[in-house]
Amino acid sequence: MTTLAVVEEILRETEVPMSVREIVQRAGARLPSKSKTPDTVVARDLSMDLKRKGEASLFVRSSPGRYTLRSLAANAVPLAAGTVERMGAGLVRKPAAAAPSTTARPAAAVAAASGRDSAEGGGYAS
Repeated sequence: MTTLAVVEEILRETEVPMSVREIVQRAGARLPSKSKTPDTVVARDLSMDLKRKGEASLFVRSSPGRYTLRSLAANAVPLAAGTVERMGAGLVRKPAAAAPSTTARPAAAVAAASGRDSAEGGGYAS
């Protein structure tokens, strides 16, 4: 049995998106590879399958680092950006926390927040 066949079997059993580590833990001795890093082997095989076959692949990334079967993902109901609920399984994925804003604040706002007057050159003595 190939690595991808084992992964397909596990994803069919669980019917929920799983990380590579979760797949490897669940697969145990069923994986054909005797590698010291089975996580790497599974991640590589999944990535190569997705890259080579594209839409024809049995697998799909449901979110960064998580995989499911394309047929199961088709049954998922999108709730909002970043959330997915499996019909009948009661699984609800919550969106990841929003990343902090990377927009720069105007110099006057920075100076005001630091208690310095921007007109005085930022409060540094020369």
